[in-house]
Amino acid sequence: MKRLIFLTIACLISSGGCSENLAGTEDTDSTEFIWPPAAEINASIGRAINLGNALEAPAEGEWGVTLQEEYFEVIDSAGFDAVRIPVRWSAHANVDSPYVIDEQFFRRVDWAVENAVDRNLVAIINIHHFEEIMTNPAANKARFLSLWRQIADRYSDYLPQLIFEILNEPNDQLTPDLWNRYLLDAYSIIRESNPKRALIIGTANWGGLGSLEQLEIPEEDEFIIVTFHYYEPFPFTHQGAEWVEGSDAWLNTEWTGNSAEIEKVRADFDRAAEWADSKGVSLFMGEFGAYSRAGLVSRVRWTNCIAREAESRGFSWAYWEFCSGFGVYDSDTGTWNKYLLEALIPEDQTE
Repeated sequence: MKRLIFLTIACLISSGGCSENLAGTEDTDSTEFIWPPAAEINASIGRAINLGNALEAPAEGEWGVTLQEEYFEVIDSAGFDAVRIPVRWSAHANVDSPYVIDEQFFRRVDWAVENAVDRNLVAIINIHHFEEIMTNPAANKARFLSLWRQIADRYSDYLPQLIFEILNEPNDQLTPDLWNRYLLDAYSIIRESNPKRALIIGTANWGGLGSLEQLEIPEEDEFIIVTFHYYEPFPFTHQGAEWVEGSDAWLNTEWTGNSAEIEKVRADFDRAAEWADSKGVSLFMGEFGAYSRAGLVSRVRWTNCIAREAESRGFSWAYWEFCSGFGVYDSDTGTWNKYLLEALIPEDQTE
């Protein structure tokens, strides 16, 4: 229902109908969308899933996932409201000014967005795995801003159903203070061509809740959503993760859902909700998930708890991720892990 309400609002244009083309009609001057405020947009995101390990890999397919049209159909049919599409633009753009993004790659992102929107899914695109700006922010700031100018200009006429997220998990040398300055510069560039598009802004220090209080967001902009990622307790969610040094020592860590474990989640989310209320913004939990080397029973308990506690506070969410190491869908057999899917979207709550 949330998705239908959002699309009804978003597709109202001055001509009195809904454009069949994602980018609007050819005569864009005569097309004027009605842009829902952040709270309504966030509600439309609702329950989302990340299309991870695909377009944010160094090259699509290198990490075992190549997006297929059928994926958008099964995601929609399962009852999800949105997809978050992580994109490693930096791997497909010139390293020298003016940092031009490869047109073929741009078209691939177009294809992904259009497949989402064609199925009435909200689409979120970001800049993901821009590792160079994390280790050397000053040397990569101009490239970062150029990427956003190109992205924002290309999608400026798209439906409000497309949402931008400025940068995934700022970390390392891109400190909270520096990130506040960089995000404002990117925000200004995006707003030149997309003055009312929903814009998601995340926290420094890997996107966690610990940096919420340090985040400074533009004021008097009713189209901003703040995001955070939640992987607590980390030794449980990342046990056996090959990219995390020492994580094999965490294998067989369980999450039982006892009162102490649940109270920790509630305390974290209560603090986030209080911060959001004080700032007058909506929250999107853009990533959460437990790696597949954790026991399935514990993964299901944890996933259900995190999703329900987020929803009870009005947070939208996006599970990490669709069909890889954290995945809930088996792309080889074309089947969902029914237990994880039920934890995310209970059968009695599907549309």
